[in-house]
Amino acid sequence: MPTINQTLVLVPMLVVVALTFIAFVRMAVARGAAVKAGQDPNFYRAHLGSPEPEPATAAARHWDNLFELPTLFYAGCLTAFVLGAVGTWTLVFAWGYAISRLAQSAVHMTSNNPGPRGIAFSLGTLFMLALWINVGSAIVAAL
Repeated sequence: MPTINQTLVLVPMLVVVALTFIAFVRMAVARGAAVKAGQDPNFYRAHLGSPEPEPATAAARHWDNLFELPTLFYAGCLTAFVLGAVGTWTLVFAWGYAISRLAQSAVHMTSNNPGPRGIAFSLGTLFMLALWINVGSAIVAAL
């Protein structure tokens, strides 16, 4: 069986990192547009006062989401990398998560339809669970 290049697991991580930076820019642009349209800029000091427009709130929520479940993704990929436990299934699960996260983000930042967004989220969560079962097996095997 051929040896898998362990650094391949870092590529789907880079995809999610790039998505995070894109989400930051999108949030900044949405907030800038909100202020230009009349949103009180002081709102952003403590998020008090009249609520920001929906596009700015959705962009901010999307940004926040990228610091929730994706942190487990980064930890799982890095753990597999450090253990030298990156195999075919590790890559399948990592790419599955990254692709489902891209799909979820695409829906969140366009139609924001909860149905397709929820499906993409649920699929990503299943890929994350599979990734951690895979990594957990490698941890137990290394004991």
